[in-house]
Amino acid sequence: MILTLVIIAITCVVSWIAFKDGKLMQRLLLWPPAIEKKHEYWRLLSYGLVHADFQHLLFNMITLFFFGRAMEWLYARHLGPLGFLWFYLGGLLVSILPTYIQNRRNANYHSLGASGAVSAVLFAFILLSPWSMIFVFFFPVPAILYAVAFVGFSIWMDHRGGSSINHSAHMWGAAYGIVFTVLMEPRVIPIFLQQLRNPHFGM
Repeated sequence: MILTLVIIAITCVVSWIAFKDGKLMQRLLLWPPAIEKKHEYWRLLSYGLVHADFQHLLFNMITLFFFGRAMEWLYARHLGPLGFLWFYLGGLLVSILPTYIQNRRNANYHSLGASGAVSAVLFAFILLSPWSMIFVFFFPVPAILYAVAFVGFSIWMDHRGGSSINHSAHMWGAAYGIVFTVLMEPRVIPIFLQQLRNPHFGM
């Protein structure tokens, strides 16, 4: 789980500095015109290093800690020692691309936070262990039920609009996590289906 801890440490340090340094925050977050006109393509990844506030940062990093450490071994086995890092960076990129394309000429739009990549990690875990218990506001919920509720809520909120949360990134991140993992290791599909047919609750 070394890569998970490294990602968490870097994200926490950069976010904490950006809380106090508005210029750094503006330099790293996703602002489409800066990419469209100034070719600042690093923003398609750096936006995941900064967060809106401490609560936003804490929620993402706690989720990444628990599920990243459970998944890191899988990507290392198939993609090498840095496999989980490539998977995570891919989650940041893929989850934000639809948002960027939709808002590439919208000077009033910005997005930040690692939620898309964290969703990728979480849903990859659910693919491997659908009946594990996930604690939502301290209440245990089977992972597969959480996934269904999460997707349904994200779709509803995305169509509803008016929220400062990028629900589109959550959905695309979740989809990326599943598709990437299945393409990397197709045997997870029969394992997932077998587990669905044989419910067992717990970690």
